[in-house]
Amino acid sequence: MFRTVHSQWKGPGRQMETPSVNPTGEKDTSQLKQQWERNPQENFDSTTEFRQQTQNLPTETLELKMSSDPARQFIENPQGTEKLVTRLEGDSEKSHESTREMPEFLQASDVWYCPDGSFIKKIIIRGQGLDKPKLGSRCRVLILGFPLGSGLPEGWTELTVGVGPWREKTWGELIEKCLESMCQGEEAELQLPGHSGPPFRLTLDSFTQGRDSWELEISEKEALAKEEHARGSELFRAGNPEGAARCYGRALRLLLTLPPPGPPERTALHANLAACQLLLGQPQLAAQSCDRVLERDPGHLKALYRRGVAQAALGNLEKATADLKKVLAVDPKNRAAQEELGKVVIQGKKQDAGLAQGLRKMFV
Repeated sequence: MFRTVHSQWKGPGRQMETPSVNPTGEKDTSQLKQQWERNPQENFDSTTEFRQQTQNLPTETLELKMSSDPARQFIENPQGTEKLVTRLEGDSEKSHESTREMPEFLQASDVWYCPDGSFIKKIIIRGQGLDKPKLGSRCRVLILGFPLGSGLPEGWTELTVGVGPWREKTWGELIEKCLESMCQGEEAELQLPGHSGPPFRLTLDSFTQGRDSWELEISEKEALAKEEHARGSELFRAGNPEGAARCYGRALRLLLTLPPPGPPERTALHANLAACQLLLGQPQLAAQSCDRVLERDPGHLKALYRRGVAQAALGNLEKATADLKKVLAVDPKNRAAQEELGKVVIQGKKQDAGLAQGLRKMFV
């Protein structure tokens, strides 16, 4: 039996904020980056060097939804979700066949779906009260059954919501989302789509009071956003665009709550996020991020270039050509834009040849 420590802090519960962009959740694309080497000291904002990194990405890469890491898989098939819930409830029935011999609190089999579909939580022991951890809450938790490479400690540990490098990996993000849905004393099992092994277990023993983002002062939000921005840039230079995208997304969520027009840092965050999304095989999201940059700064060359790359990946060759020509009109010696435009021209000729061949067959 786990010890339950009653928290002295009380505050209104909240639901986890949904990010405006999801660095790993785009379902219309299928390619991930493979391991790619980069000089840790190079400036990722360099347009030419960014293109050199992206052009080496092979076309035969693992899909996000087929990743061997179950923490990076998302529910896309309702039938699969039903099977998962049935298995969870079935396991619960088997474990509680003899209710006379089981404590009353173990008969609960509540199932909770994470809104983004990344996991399903089955409550084993109900928590107390309605309060849940928020930003800044220090949580004493018991972590059991997670993979060795998850970066999470096994056993009892203390985690702070919204703070610390433990949140940068996919597993840490899942833990944080789960903690924000738990009450004090709650014990739960987490089942991930595509994971056939035993469920992972998480117990929230106690937590201190935190604050919702709307409770923060403007200066506090800006300071936290700068920390996330700096950490994201470090991760990008270290070859971790996925972790960098999470940091940029968290920084943007903080800044988006500020009065319009908002700080100019939002422009750089959206531009950097677009670079991450291209490397993660998410051209649609990358194009949207660039749109936000260009709404504020129509002449932003990096955003124009990255949107051109994204449009080419989506097959929108005319839009890609227009963006790349705008870059070259300002910077005629931009080698990355020259190379990308050349590829777009070749791709357009292939499309025209294929169309002509199809038309000839119609009249044979």
